[in-house]
Amino acid sequence: MATGGGYTDPSQKIDYVFKVVLIGDSAVGKSQILARFARNEFSLDSKATIGVEFQTRTLVIDHKSVKAQIWDTAGQERYRAVTSAYYRGAVGAMLVYDITKHQTFDHIPRWLEELRNHADKNIVIILIGNKRDLEDQRAVPTEDANEFARKEGLFFLETSALESTNVEEAFLTVLNEIFRIVNKKSLAAGEEQNENPGSLAGKKIIVPGPGQVIPEKTMCCRS
Repeated sequence: MATGGGYTDPSQKIDYVFKVVLIGDSAVGKSQILARFARNEFSLDSKATIGVEFQTRTLVIDHKSVKAQIWDTAGQERYRAVTSAYYRGAVGAMLVYDITKHQTFDHIPRWLEELRNHADKNIVIILIGNKRDLEDQRAVPTEDANEFARKEGLFFLETSALESTNVEEAFLTVLNEIFRIVNKKSLAAGEEQNENPGSLAGKKIIVPGPGQVIPEKTMCCRS
């Protein structure tokens, strides 16, 4: 499980880098969720994200240092052609809607389809109903979202970036699941190599350098 609070020494060794994308309609609170997780901040004067930006936070999972690279993908329709390229290399995704605006939930299947068309087939996805602090304005029943997530094989949580409710839990759910999958693959690869020590002989192993794109089929990279 993740430990350590996440605000670690920037000079420490990083074992894994996981790219996670935030997607959903504009004004559902994606940037606020990111700010709450990365810096424990919330701004009432938040403006629409133009294009794409990302922030990082390093935390410890099962004694390994994991850098979460969180990409905030603009939900405004005119930027979708720009943001689609940023799905590449993502190993986790957070599909965000506003519980007070049913239209944002109605658009989730389209976002999910776009995600699955562009991202790795093993990507870990969580559905997030944000702004749960506005319960008196709720337009999307929790049961409907929970049922949709169950049918699509997604994790699901309702959050409040304003009150810092379930934001940490949402990110840790995704990051712990990515780590579990990566660890499982590493163990399987190790067992295969033990059974066939020559299986990697003569093969070139590429480690991405700074600024290079992680191949789509790569679940993580070693620093």
